[in-house]
Amino acid sequence: TNALTMAWRLFKTLSEEQQRYEKQLIFEHPVFAKLCQELLRGARGMTRGDLVFSLHALVHLGVPQNTLLVQTLVRVCQEKLNQLDNRCISVLATTLAGMDKDKNVSALQAGLQLLVEQRISSIKDIFVLQNLMKCLGKGAPLFLKRKLEMAAVREIDGLTFPNALRMFLALAAMNYCSLPILNACSKKIQENVHDLPFRQLILILEACHTLLYRNVKLFSALADYVNSTAYLWDKRQIILFLSACETLGFQPTELLDFFAEKVIEDPDFLNLKNLLIALRVYSRLNHVPRVQKHLFFETLHSCLNKCLPQISNTELLKAVYALGILGYLPHRALDELLQKDSKDELLLSDDPKEQNTVMLRCVKTCMELDSPSFTKPAFVPTENLSSLVSLNLRKAQEALIELLGDENMFRQNVRLSYGYRIDFEIRMDSDRKKVLPIVATDDHPDSQVQRLAFLFAPMSAFCLGTTHPQGKLAMKKRHLSKLGYHVILIQNKKFQEMRNEDAVEFLKRKIYSEDAFSFPEATLQDNN
Repeated sequence: TNALTMAWRLFKTLSEEQQRYEKQLIFEHPVFAKLCQELLRGARGMTRGDLVFSLHALVHLGVPQNTLLVQTLVRVCQEKLNQLDNRCISVLATTLAGMDKDKNVSALQAGLQLLVEQRISSIKDIFVLQNLMKCLGKGAPLFLKRKLEMAAVREIDGLTFPNALRMFLALAAMNYCSLPILNACSKKIQENVHDLPFRQLILILEACHTLLYRNVKLFSALADYVNSTAYLWDKRQIILFLSACETLGFQPTELLDFFAEKVIEDPDFLNLKNLLIALRVYSRLNHVPRVQKHLFFETLHSCLNKCLPQISNTELLKAVYALGILGYLPHRALDELLQKDSKDELLLSDDPKEQNTVMLRCVKTCMELDSPSFTKPAFVPTENLSSLVSLNLRKAQEALIELLGDENMFRQNVRLSYGYRIDFEIRMDSDRKKVLPIVATDDHPDSQVQRLAFLFAPMSAFCLGTTHPQGKLAMKKRHLSKLGYHVILIQNKKFQEMRNEDAVEFLKRKIYSEDAFSFPEATLQDNN
């Protein structure tokens, strides 16, 4: 057992290439075969510690699972399961997590789960608890996950940084979101963020995505750390970190600006894969660099042109769509996309809600509305979809009635051309002093009327912890502005939390405030 365990400890420190070479040497060594024979003969007489550590070492050294030796050790573990102490249970759980499911392994896992249920109240070691969480995984029954959580909460006060990190990742492996544990672990991680290697940064963000855990302070601490040490990281590492942030809807502004500068300095590292990631990140987070924004997007455009000979139809559509969201029209790629569409090479579904169909429709809308030649129409054709509003807009409807005095002073659920929909529309005089009845203004040209469009959007439509709209919502706002609307974005969740009188006052400020009529657009329309 000592020999095998030492071999494993040495083996796991090697690189992947070295491991392949050393593994071959180990398996071909004549003493290794004798060692395995000795283990096989003495399996039933081994102590519980020697038994589980031998199995652990053999599995992780890569001895095939279907060999007589491994299967024998698994069966002996079943026989001696009740004799295992908590440390041995932890090692065995780790071993089984790395094995394929077969008859013996499944039986041992089931027995181990029953044993954990019986012993859980006696397990005080946080390391053992997190090992069990990680190894029992997503398949553990909910009541067992809750018992493990309660046991971990009891021991959380003395949590060290390494244990906090392991516990955080163990909860993700179990797919169980325990806010008391996650918040305690997050605090410890933030305090020790400078001790995290790059791989752990990515694992933390991936764990947050798995657990639907959104902690702006944690994300900001990780992003600030990467930004402050960005000169130490490879550009490919930074783009992986940005991709993980994008998945969470988190906008690390300074790091996005830094990466844009690096792309301008050295665009050659942007192969097709990295280019598509960069386009997805910047478009979803609706991020336009503060400096050299035109040069950055021209660089991305140039990289896309170089990739055109090898790009697939779907990748081409995604790339053009991403740039379109940001208000940039990549003409050469766009021409190629339209040619493929005219020849029916895009193989789009008949379902209008299918993703690729939606993206192509969006691209064509951007072509028209973001074109320099587009001028605001004198009249905007609209249609009332229904006089009924959804339940989550009922509060806004009631607040508008109380504020304006009459349902005829606004429209609800309005559909425009280009597939856009407005939650509420209000019309005001040209001096923006008075709200006008809808019917009275139907025949007036837009030069005499100010149109306000209220969009009540979910929190997921904004970058995490901010009022900065993500790509699709920002594009909708830009296009509605092109059609002559003054767009007011409202986070519906926060609006729903207001008292009724506060909601009325809030809408009053939005309607009559000068801010409602100023629209700085962080896009590249003027570059087209």
